[in-house]
Amino acid sequence: MKKCLSILTFCMLAMPAFAAEKPGLVSEKPTEGRFVETDQGFMVPYQVTIPGTKVSFWMEPIPGGEFVMGSPEAESGREDIEGPQKTAKVAPFWMARLEVTWAEYKQYIALYGAFKSFEEKGLRPVTEENKIDAVTAPTPLYEPSFTFEYGEKPELPAVTITQYSAKQYSKWMSAITDMQFRLPTEAEWEYACRAGSTTAFHFGDDASKLGEYGWFVDNTGEGGQRKGGLKKPNPWGLYDMHGNVAEWVLDNLEPYEATEKPFDGSTWVRKPKLDPRVVRGGSWEFEAYQCRSASRLGSDSSDNEFGWREYDPNVPLSPWWFTSDPTRGIGFRLIRPFKEVPRKQMEEAWKIDDEDTQYDVSDRLKEGRGARGIVDKTLPDAMKALNDK
Repeated sequence: MKKCLSILTFCMLAMPAFAAEKPGLVSEKPTEGRFVETDQGFMVPYQVTIPGTKVSFWMEPIPGGEFVMGSPEAESGREDIEGPQKTAKVAPFWMARLEVTWAEYKQYIALYGAFKSFEEKGLRPVTEENKIDAVTAPTPLYEPSFTFEYGEKPELPAVTITQYSAKQYSKWMSAITDMQFRLPTEAEWEYACRAGSTTAFHFGDDASKLGEYGWFVDNTGEGGQRKGGLKKPNPWGLYDMHGNVAEWVLDNLEPYEATEKPFDGSTWVRKPKLDPRVVRGGSWEFEAYQCRSASRLGSDSSDNEFGWREYDPNVPLSPWWFTSDPTRGIGFRLIRPFKEVPRKQMEEAWKIDDEDTQYDVSDRLKEGRGARGIVDKTLPDAMKALNDK
């Protein structure tokens, strides 16, 4: 009997963790639908419901691999900042099927009122010991008629969002779901957009076909963003990678450097400066060539003429919201890496990494115009308790 137990114990220890314990991972090969095979099981599409709400979104599995990043010199519409081309090696991850919607983002906006209430009641205080688990919440919009001119229906992509706010959103979502969400790197975003293609768009080089896959200036005019998923997806199940709203990635905009060997696509260009940061994919108010897989847009977070905060009257400027175009065409989508990393490493993808944003956030908090609170799996219940009183 003891021998049998020993054998059973050994077998249990030798077995890999059951794949189904990890969201989006199953142990048996699916008989239909998209999947990505790994050494731990099969990555599949899965649905995430934001805890404490009925709001949900879908994640699609993206296989790992190598690809050539950037555009060739002969590509129509190419800009110098898209080269020289270089090879990147990308690990598997899940990517949101659609861009983050107002239905999703307004759950994050709701933190502002909750954090203020917690502070007034002395609940869930932020201390030196737990501040690593805190996020800031977006302040109310200064001019909602600008942001919501084209509607605020729950299914529309959320827009006028700063990169900092998108990163804090990903930290909040990670904490309440116990899954590691973040913005993609430039390499991860372009790799997912291309879906194995080497052409200007994931469907080929013919820009006249873009209307079948995305919303851009020719088929929207001044109509604003559209509900996600109305056009055809790319081969990896992702919608609106070309057009609708452009999407934040983690990188600073810097010229590419040629590499002899493939570089790690999970790393990103980090500079201690606010601008320019990279936005990818083009938007509803962009021309077709600006929606190509390799196209890059640099941010301008200033209040100068044509700056993205030109009409922001706040001093300091809002670290959470933009007030000027083209930001009504800028949103984001999340990824979740297949391989989980230590918390300290994830913090690199969420934290403030420039002095300008640090100053703006600190000043807002000191003056009581901002809100900060602890995020963890107990937060949804704590917020519900507030609303029930």
